[in-house]
Amino acid sequence: MQAANRRADVIGALRKARQQLPGDPAFGDPLSVSGPGGARAVARAADKIAGGAPSAAREIGFGALQVWQAALERVGRGRGSEPVTIVFTDLVAFSSWSLAAGDERTLTLLRQVAKAIEPPIAERGGQVVKRMGDGLMAVFSSPDRAVRAALAARRNLAEVEVDGYRPRMRVGLHTGTPREIGGDWLGVDVNIAARMMEAGGNGNTMLSSTTLAALRPETLAELGVTVKPYKRNFWAAPLNGVPEDVRIYKLSTT
Repeated sequence: MQAANRRADVIGALRKARQQLPGDPAFGDPLSVSGPGGARAVARAADKIAGGAPSAAREIGFGALQVWQAALERVGRGRGSEPVTIVFTDLVAFSSWSLAAGDERTLTLLRQVAKAIEPPIAERGGQVVKRMGDGLMAVFSSPDRAVRAALAARRNLAEVEVDGYRPRMRVGLHTGTPREIGGDWLGVDVNIAARMMEAGGNGNTMLSSTTLAALRPETLAELGVTVKPYKRNFWAAPLNGVPEDVRIYKLSTT
């Protein structure tokens, strides 16, 4: 039994069989079991008991948990296929400023920035997925709430100042159906949202045509903003990773 449990051909056959089961056949990798949820918690415990080494028993156990996780997702308790709006933020020219400012002033600024931009996200039902130094990634179930949060964060940030330095923030929004794995969100739509932010240049708020189409018609009017098609600067590098059918727009205050 022990020999069969470790045989590479048996393990390979079980992994292939998992491709036919409901759910994510990669369930059990470090990314898929690092987040919250009952199935993930059991998976972490099972992997610890198994010692992390490949085995037939491990694959059988993860196959069962894979099906369980898929069942949870169908009733809204795990990763599903519902669209979300992804938001990326970033401070313009922050790195060059922080090098001259030093660690103490940099940390002071980052604390003030967090106090300015994170509460509007939480107040509008958004979830901060991760912080990346001077920026963050958040997800919203509603594109309207995402846009409102982004604009509120920008207003708050206008009040932030450290030793005469006032940070500028660029923001990118895109709506799609990324995959939630281990508390993170992965996939093409996440990359597109990041490219939207990159298009923000020196401090603009950019959104994809997908997000624009998903907004309620009255939202932009209520916020007092208009949208303009993005025109890439002649000297700017092209944005890689944005499908041809996705257009980019800039939000402008009226």
